Amino acid sequence: MRKLFKTMVLTLALMLPFAAFAEGDKTVGEVNYENEGSPVEWVITAEKESDGLFVVTFDGAIKEGFHGYPMTDFSAPYFEFDNATAVGEMTEPLTPVEHGIDELTGEPSKIYYDRALYVQKIEAKDGQKVTGFVQATICTNDTNQCTSNAATFAIVMPGVAAVEASEPAAEGGNLDWSSIIQAILWGFAALLTPCVFPMVPMTVSFFVKGSQSPAQGRFRAFMYGFFIVALYVLPIAVLVLLSNAFGTNVAGDIFNAIGTHWIPNLIFFVIFMVFAASFLGAFEITLPSSLVNKSDAGADKGGLIGIFFMALTLVLVSFSCTGPIVGSVIISSTSGGVWMPIITMFAFALAFALPFTVLAWFPSLLKNLPKSGGWLNSVKVVLGFIEVALGLKFLMTADQTMHWGLLDRETYLAIWIVVFSLLGFYLLGKLRFAHDDKVEHVSVFRLSLAIAVFSFVVYMIPGMWGAPLNAISGYIPPMSTQDYQVNGRVENANAGRKYADFLHLPHQLEGHFDFEEAVADAQKQNKPIFVDVTGHACNNCREMETMVWSNDRVLPMLRDDFVICALYVDDMTKIEGGKRLGSVNAAFAQERWGVNAQPGYILLAPDGETVLAGPRGYDTDIDAFVKFLEKGKNF
Repeated sequence: MRKLFKTMVLTLALMLPFAAFAEGDKTVGEVNYENEGSPVEWVITAEKESDGLFVVTFDGAIKEGFHGYPMTDFSAPYFEFDNATAVGEMTEPLTPVEHGIDELTGEPSKIYYDRALYVQKIEAKDGQKVTGFVQATICTNDTNQCTSNAATFAIVMPGVAAVEASEPAAEGGNLDWSSIIQAILWGFAALLTPCVFPMVPMTVSFFVKGSQSPAQGRFRAFMYGFFIVALYVLPIAVLVLLSNAFGTNVAGDIFNAIGTHWIPNLIFFVIFMVFAASFLGAFEITLPSSLVNKSDAGADKGGLIGIFFMALTLVLVSFSCTGPIVGSVIISSTSGGVWMPIITMFAFALAFALPFTVLAWFPSLLKNLPKSGGWLNSVKVVLGFIEVALGLKFLMTADQTMHWGLLDRETYLAIWIVVFSLLGFYLLGKLRFAHDDKVEHVSVFRLSLAIAVFSFVVYMIPGMWGAPLNAISGYIPPMSTQDYQVNGRVENANAGRKYADFLHLPHQLEGHFDFEEAVADAQKQNKPIFVDVTGHACNNCREMETMVWSNDRVLPMLRDDFVICALYVDDMTKIEGGKRLGSVNAAFAQERWGVNAQPGYILLAPDGETVLAGPRGYDTDIDAFVKFLEKGKNF
């Protein structure tokens, strides 16, 4: 049993993917030779010495039968940096071999056999991609016939900017706390459903009364909660861990496709509507009784195995109520990095299992629990209304990526206004469903909820005429789909530019949706490029645009100091070659900057190659974002 316990603890530990990103201390560059079969092969590395100062090493392996020359010789190699400044003289850690007398100087000539090593300090920025040129005179040993072998090189400087891919990481290094908090709230909400709540006092009483001592009861209750968490998290964790074990990012690709592709989003919309209908009392979603019975039979066994089957029975029996909620948690987390579905499911399961453990440790709290009754069905109905509202988000995503034009901003808000108005009337007892008890009087709690719901409805109404609604900007269609605004329909600021007929930037910003077009414009204006790796389905992108981009310090910088390039990674429009625009942009962002989650922000020099800052992910800290922009503003 101890071995089983240790194994489960280790498994759960693997499910906690809070990774720390360490600053790399050395990087290796790429070398492209002008001619094939060069008699010298260069390995170029860079190490950080201090802020803004790096040591670049050129290690040349000279082929057998050839030799090269030190820096003191007129045939010495030539090194040039395109976008970095050399500091001091180049040094040579190796001592050359003396070989005869130089006819010109009368001094002993010095040459390198087998290996030549040159070290140069340069001034550059952390994470900057430094390019350059190297040319070495290499001669044969027997006939002393020499050739000048040229090569170009590119190497990224190590340091903080190499970590900025996770500051916050565009691929899961930064936690999406909004999704985690939502998962925790869903976990507590699941406890209040008719399938689960009646089992809480019954299960806790079993552990308290069926144990030989209070300590044993607490341990068994702890393991019960542990197994509940493991049963919810393990299936998703296996997918991620296996994909990483084979050295691939299959899980990341799957979750990213789930969050952006129109087909799964359309399927999710249908699933949400089915779940909502179930919560509203149209039908019950249940698992096969045979599966539940087998699990219940296993619970009769003693020890940890019996506790495990008790946890499995709870998970299966409560499926009709928790299934829709679990689906909501998984689906809502797919727009984050590869680990987010695991983290959010862990948060949900922990909140769901925690009361069982806490009440077993403090059984006196049981007497404070409310009795089961019609209020439990009311909880399900409230969750049903919420499912209807949230389900529309997936239809909106499919509509945006395919440009169907089904859900413009007014239509979407009109549906939400009606749904939450009906929820408010339900809380006041003016609307009843088949399994509801008659509301004789409205409690203070229900009245408070109704006030909150109707306040939310009133908040949304101005959005029908173009109000920004920043608080829910990540869950509603963008302003570009608004048919009518009080101050009239705003013209497209980027009309005539590539893809601008169906893609838009917020706040009437001017920019591009094609990288090459943006680079050409940046070189013409001599401005740095602000690359925005974004998507129609990205909630966090919309929140950044409304909460951060709109700030008085940020918006002027984006408008005046940068050339903006928005790369949509989920747009399904076919472009040249029959490929999808989103697929092309997604592959480009992954290969060029290692970004496969949205949003991803990168600041580039006008050449489109040199990284000035980033990638940077979702983070609503305005001060930090301003500092990020300032890194590229003064390139």
